[in-house]
Amino acid sequence: MWRATVLTLFPEMFPGPLGVSLAGKALASNLWSLEARDIRASATDKHRSVDDTPAGGGPGMVLRADVLAKAIDEAAISSDRPRLLMSPRGAPLTQARVNTLAHGPGLLIVCGRFEGIDQRIIDARQLEEISVGDYILSGGEIAAMALIDACVRLVPGVMGKAESGTDESFSAGLLEYPQYTRPQDFEGRAIPDVLVSGDHARIEAWRRAEAEALTKARRPDLWSQKTAQNGLSKPPKGTTDG
Repeated sequence: MWRATVLTLFPEMFPGPLGVSLAGKALASNLWSLEARDIRASATDKHRSVDDTPAGGGPGMVLRADVLAKAIDEAAISSDRPRLLMSPRGAPLTQARVNTLAHGPGLLIVCGRFEGIDQRIIDARQLEEISVGDYILSGGEIAAMALIDACVRLVPGVMGKAESGTDESFSAGLLEYPQYTRPQDFEGRAIPDVLVSGDHARIEAWRRAEAEALTKARRPDLWSQKTAQNGLSKPPKGTTDG
């Protein structure tokens, strides 16, 4: 079973959205497990203190290394589960990394608060810093939920069809092509003829061209990576609806 252990000052935030829809159904079916542990339970004084002022001065508070070390050690996770810290200075989360994490035994996630956590605990417990975007949240909990959700949907047995996770944005280094469904005509806008032609080769070519055009227009960074990997130099061909 894929297991997620979350260390947080707000365990009541979990499972939150992870308890409904696809992830929630899989959680209820024991396809994965979630444990939210309160960092304050590892505090060593009567006030349950978890933070202190930054060394060298400055605003805010910093989570203490000794308290977090105790919380991590008390979680007693197996050594083969990665230890992650949700952090805006971490490596950007990618679909490739999600896929690797989803097909492992699970993970432990530390959710920071305030100005961050003592660097010594990051070093001592070998925490891998992960970022979900170039913006700042109030804490690591929402970022942790995003990471867990991305992983859980790829855990074997969670999605109804295994191929559901193989033909979508980022799975092949491209953004996903546009999707359509009934009605055939919506406010004067028709489904592209090629998609109702029954010609699977033409449909596949159309989808590929659309995915390439969208990626080049909206994510030139991804397009550059894709063309570099494939040794391409030409831009995607123009799309067609027929």
